[in-house]
Amino acid sequence: MILSIESSCDDSAIAITDIKTKKLIFHKKISQEVEHSVYGGVVPELAARLHAEALPNILEECEIYFKDLKAVAVTSTPGLAVTLVEGVTMAKAISVALDIPLISVNHLVGHIYSLFIDKETNFPLTVLLVSGGHTQVMEVKGLEDIKTVARSMDDSFGESFDKVAKMMGLGYPGGPLIEKLAKHGDRKKFNFTIPLSQSPLIAFSYSGLKNAVRLAIEKSNKDDYKDIAASFEHIASAHLIQKLKKYFKTVKPSTFAIVGGASANLYLRSQIKKLLEAYKAPLILSELKYCSDNAAMIGRVAVEMYEKQIFESLETLDISARSKL
Repeated sequence: MILSIESSCDDSAIAITDIKTKKLIFHKKISQEVEHSVYGGVVPELAARLHAEALPNILEECEIYFKDLKAVAVTSTPGLAVTLVEGVTMAKAISVALDIPLISVNHLVGHIYSLFIDKETNFPLTVLLVSGGHTQVMEVKGLEDIKTVARSMDDSFGESFDKVAKMMGLGYPGGPLIEKLAKHGDRKKFNFTIPLSQSPLIAFSYSGLKNAVRLAIEKSNKDDYKDIAASFEHIASAHLIQKLKKYFKTVKPSTFAIVGGASANLYLRSQIKKLLEAYKAPLILSELKYCSDNAAMIGRVAVEMYEKQIFESLETLDISARSKL
């Protein structure tokens, strides 16, 4: 089995995955949403302290599996530097104590493999990753063949939801709160402009839309918030759809997937499903419980890496706040 650790942001998680069957044996995640909600977003130093408390407590529940461990895996990039350190430090300690190899996992690759928890992989895929930190399209042919073909030039899709929610004083995390509010609103009440609609670039941008929503909030009262939320969600999703259409003119999708925390947004899922119907391309999704950060997806990547003997030494395993993917 492989023990995997996730601490890239504000979720402390540990999983145990069976190498041969790919089955998830154990998974526990402790969220920090309540602690960070009072600040309207993640406070890195607070997150690190909470990881230092939560991870050892979860690890105690995994002791019965120690004798069966063949490796320990950990998220090393991307994420908050102070929180990544907590997971990597624990992984190194486990590696030394149990004399097992270390596996360094890219968090973004983890999101791709969230599609295959408890099952075999199925590549190639065109993948849209939408989260609080990233918005990018990737062509994935396998573990070591992942190419990013489009990314955000500024704010991410998920980040824009968090920031709009903060402007409205709704709390954190903003994605689910905006989605809930939008269900009761008029998606065409506020005529926000689709970002980069006249640009030939296949890229994403949410800073301008976020600013337009801020101005609308300042001119409105709380009774209008549901319509602002609905209009924002509609345009934020329409931006993705428009750029995907442009990309599909040159590369038609065979199988398409949405991953990342913001992939749980049901409106976005419905809009992309409609788009794919024209190409007769299936849409595959992670289970909702595995859309957000978790250690199960890290463990699933680690199984593939273990089979290919892709290990890190104590000396070379380090963190990186930014991913090269």
